Amino acid sequence: MPEQPITVLDPKAPDHHAEHRSLRALGPATRVDILGVTAWSVSDPALLKRLLTSARVSKDLRAHWPAFAETAATWPLALWITAGNMFTAFGADHRRLRRLVSPAFVPRRIQALRPDVEAIVSGLLDDLAALPPDEPVDLRERLAHPLPIAVIGRLMGIPEDQRPHVRVLVDRVFATTLTAEQAAANTAELYGALDRLIAAKRARPGDDMTSLLLAARDEEGDGDGLSAEEVRDTLLLMISAGYETTVNVIDQALTALLADPAHLGHLRAGRADWSDVVEETLRHEPAVKHLPLRCALADIPLPDGQVIARGDAILASYGAANRHPDWHGESADLFDATRPAKDHLAFGHGVHFCLGAPLARLEVATALRLFFARFPAARLAVPVAELRPLPTLISNGHTALPVHLGPA
Repeated sequence: MPEQPITVLDPKAPDHHAEHRSLRALGPATRVDILGVTAWSVSDPALLKRLLTSARVSKDLRAHWPAFAETAATWPLALWITAGNMFTAFGADHRRLRRLVSPAFVPRRIQALRPDVEAIVSGLLDDLAALPPDEPVDLRERLAHPLPIAVIGRLMGIPEDQRPHVRVLVDRVFATTLTAEQAAANTAELYGALDRLIAAKRARPGDDMTSLLLAARDEEGDGDGLSAEEVRDTLLLMISAGYETTVNVIDQALTALLADPAHLGHLRAGRADWSDVVEETLRHEPAVKHLPLRCALADIPLPDGQVIARGDAILASYGAANRHPDWHGESADLFDATRPAKDHLAFGHGVHFCLGAPLARLEVATALRLFFARFPAARLAVPVAELRPLPTLISNGHTALPVHLGPA
């Protein structure tokens, strides 16, 4: 069949839903340009699941992507493929790294965080209640942002006075409008912050995941344990994934509930619960639209006759796949917490399924439950169509979420 033209993805993503519809219309997978790199955008959920669990697809681009060397030197998203942690690992390396990190996210440890999460949310809501009642507040800035950075900060042992700086640096990791030079400078600054955290925890270990990772490295050495690079890059992964993505889910869930009072009506009538809202938000507006980057280890024939060639890059287009009509029917574009099947790929699929998913679900559900209990009359301060999306191909949120809280 004739080769399809390459679709250039807009780095500012002003209308990602229209772009996702276009990708789906081009077939199960189509070639795209993401900031100068050609990759196969996979938007068909069945195909995407198959590729995410295939032994013929690797996340270790350093080892398996022919274009790695030239791309890593010039690509604004180079950190997404150069970091040495379980996000970019393959096979036995991935299993080793995941085994060392997974104890931080066992159900017992996540449940132990519940009182802390509730206390943080309650404190943030107290601060909101103290604001002038007639002025709109930005819930992304005053609730969605501070909760996840506080939780991951405590989990990783990041001092409170350093968390605002770390937050800014992590936000830039998810940006797709930086130049390669700006991105490289941000990476250097972020690594500097992580090196200082590691040095502080070596000097004074605490009851936090950073100290545990360092202890595991010291006890196991460089055999099955973590190398110095892997310690730092694992911290990068846990802080970035544990913060940025949860911000966006809180943002999008609040937006959906405030945009249409009928959704809150379902909750109050018992037709849906907070877990339903969280899962439907993850399906309807996943925190990550496109996730760079994987690589084909062999030729992969596609259902429409095309072939992902050995060495080709693959882009998991979660946002487009989650709303595929073959998966969720003609109502796939509609938010509906009462939807019987809310399956999604927001946390990935297969061996790379997000370890922090239970913690993210806990944070989002707690924030929503306590917010609407405190501010039942809250309403958007602008029409939902006027909310501006974040100018990035990766993160899926708004630049601001202005809300009138109403009588407390």
